[in-house]
Amino acid sequence: MRFAHRVLPAVLLLAATAGGASAASFDCKSAQASDEQAVCSSLTLNDLDVRMATLYEVATHLVAMGQRGAMQDDQKAFLKARAACKFNKICIGNAYKARIGEIEAVLQSIYARGPF
Repeated sequence: MRFAHRVLPAVLLLAATAGGASAASFDCKSAQASDEQAVCSSLTLNDLDVRMATLYEVATHLVAMGQRGAMQDDQKAFLKARAACKFNKICIGNAYKARIGEIEAVLQSIYARGPF
C-alpha cells in the first residue's frame, strides 16, 4: 500500500498539470479524424484523454514486458473503438471511461502486490 501512496499522488499531479495545459495527448492542430476533432472540441473529452494517456504511460512502465505488449494491443483496440464513434461525444466519453477503468484495474493489481 505504500507504493500506492507514493505513485498515486505522482499520477494525479501529472494528470493535473497535463490537464491544465488544455491539450489532448495528441496535437489538436493536426487532428483530422472526427473522433480526434471531437476530443479537441470538448474540455471533458480532452480531460479524459489526458487522464487515460497519463495512466497508460505510468502503467506501461510498471508492468512486465509481456503485459506491456497486451496493454499496447488493448490501446490499439481502444483507438479503433474511439474512431468508430466518429463525432459522437457520448460514445467517445464511454470509450474513454471504459479504457480508464481497464488501466486502473491494472494499476490496482500492481498496488495489491505491494509493499514496495
